Amino acid sequence: MNYWESHTQVAVRFRRFDRKRYAAFRSMHKVINIGVVTASTLLFALPDTAQAQKAIEPNRTGEEASVELEEVEVTASRAPIARNQATKIVTVIPARDIAAAPVTSIQDLLEYAVGIDVRQRGEGGTQADISIRGGTFDQIAVLLNGVNLSNPQTGHYSFDLPVNLSDIERIEVVSGPSSRIFGASAFAGAINIITKTGKENRISTDNYAGMHKLWKLEAAINHATTHFGQRLSAGYASSGGYIDNTDFKQLNLFWQSELKSEEADFQFQAGYNDKGYGANSFYSASYPNQYDKTRRFFLSAGGETHGKIKFTPKVYWTRHFDRYELFRSDPADWYTGHNYHETEVFGANLNATTQWKLGRTSMGVEFRNEGVKSNVLGKPMKEPQDVPFEKEGQYLKSDNRSNISYFLEHNVLLRRFTLSVGVLANYNSALNEGIHFYPGIDASYRIGDNVRLYGSWNRALRMPTFTDLYYEGKTNKGNPDLKPEESEAFEVGLKYNTYFLRAHIAGFYRKGKNMIDWVKEKPEDIWESRNLTKVDNLGFETNLSLLPRELGNERFFIRKIELGYAFIHQDKDSEGYISNYALDYLKHKFTAQLSHSIWKGFSATWYVRWQDRAGSYTKYENLKPAYEEDYAPYCLVDVKVNWEYKGLNLYAELNNLLNSTYYDLGNIPQPGIWFKAGFRYSFKY
Repeated sequence: MNYWESHTQVAVRFRRFDRKRYAAFRSMHKVINIGVVTASTLLFALPDTAQAQKAIEPNRTGEEASVELEEVEVTASRAPIARNQATKIVTVIPARDIAAAPVTSIQDLLEYAVGIDVRQRGEGGTQADISIRGGTFDQIAVLLNGVNLSNPQTGHYSFDLPVNLSDIERIEVVSGPSSRIFGASAFAGAINIITKTGKENRISTDNYAGMHKLWKLEAAINHATTHFGQRLSAGYASSGGYIDNTDFKQLNLFWQSELKSEEADFQFQAGYNDKGYGANSFYSASYPNQYDKTRRFFLSAGGETHGKIKFTPKVYWTRHFDRYELFRSDPADWYTGHNYHETEVFGANLNATTQWKLGRTSMGVEFRNEGVKSNVLGKPMKEPQDVPFEKEGQYLKSDNRSNISYFLEHNVLLRRFTLSVGVLANYNSALNEGIHFYPGIDASYRIGDNVRLYGSWNRALRMPTFTDLYYEGKTNKGNPDLKPEESEAFEVGLKYNTYFLRAHIAGFYRKGKNMIDWVKEKPEDIWESRNLTKVDNLGFETNLSLLPRELGNERFFIRKIELGYAFIHQDKDSEGYISNYALDYLKHKFTAQLSHSIWKGFSATWYVRWQDRAGSYTKYENLKPAYEEDYAPYCLVDVKVNWEYKGLNLYAELNNLLNSTYYDLGNIPQPGIWFKAGFRYSFKY
């Protein structure tokens, strides 16, 4: 046994015992807890414990090993709480489901999560607005291995991440306000993307091609020694586009490393993301020939000590460049040039957790600085600066703000009852209002062996983005006097978990004030950012996951059945405004998944998604606003077929099998049926 095998700290439960002396436990449908120790996965812990299937091999095929670890109990609070004592629901998308899904990007994958609203502008992960439980795309924290990469310029770019799907071990989605856990950006929730680490020497590649001149090449190498593991990956994708001016090119480079010792563990990561894509009607249907070019650089380092008091320091830095072209070619006479933006974020945080006779206590502090340089965003600069990577263009404006957050949380863990109380004390240099406090409380009670009732109350805030504050163009106008958004949220729910069935239902209510949205009074007006008086959300979501093979027949052809439904109602005081974001929320969403074997290494996964959006959009005719049109409900069916033999996997997928016509955002038609096929190959060295 090497160091990685003996020192990886996770809580596991064995579910499959073949020809072993303890096989009798399986016949009684009992689960043996072999060990429970913590596993650090989030930079800021969540008030919950996530459930995730451990990826035994770093492939995406989905074939089960004869002896498999069913669950990794991931600690997901600032002070760790075991899964059977957790309070809220954390949705986990494990590597197995990622491998089986007919998707080409993280944005595509999140569409199958019942509590998430994904509004695509283009394919291949070019750009999408992602929100949770009726919020907006600026109201979620996006993390990569616990590092907050939310973009202060605009949430449009928060998913400009340097990782490929084949790099991901799992994705964790935390629904509901989580500012006291992640800081000010987690107004409506958080999405944490956890990548695979180099625990063995392995080389892998994933390549596919499809309609509309789509193709992608991915490659990764893992290398591990006694105390040191690392992974290096690269990916390049390109497409000619499904309609005019929807082509794209994308490059990802990512490096991750871990150093383990008896006293502490250390993690390092760095990445680069480069995109260029046609932006047909992305921000205004009056201009179908828009174009966007973005770059992101990213670097972080962190660690965790193993003493009685666990210290988890982390430092990070990211820089994002954006060149936005209103006219990709043939500009109008009045057009003066492109928009150039550069955002830089650097931060440092320290968290400390200890166990004592009255429970578990965690406290921490984070410093985060956010800056922007632009020719349209910010306040006038004393001296213009040339734009890096560009032959022309100068930065004329800039702005900068610093945020300091103090965290305190305590957990009381009893036999059936769990209580977690915490508070965020937040100061932002842009407000000049001193420190604001955002407390929260989570509680759960175990009714029976498999049923747990939980409830929570939390307050949260979100700072305006630099786009909200300053952007001015032909169709938009910012507002430098915007106030931060604030909310108060309540949630109650019930969870039922056995070895073959997992289910939950949750009801939630969020009271929001000073909510920021881009609105206008008449279709011919331009969009203006304003604080709406209030936007309140009331809704519920439920999900059921069935694993038929766990009932005793491991050769049963159905591996997984999953059903989910979410409903939201918004009570808003918009004073009759037409909304661009906040008021056209996803009212109904139904999802279904079926994974099954076919014959001799063949398997298939089906996804069905039906959704109905509230609100309307301004329909354009001949590049001019014509009338208001309600969003129409739609249903999509996707399928992926796999064939696996040893380290080789061949696959084919069809998206939008019914060739449905639909819109996530007004005037931007989404693709019809799209066929893709490819192969993966992985081997040890």
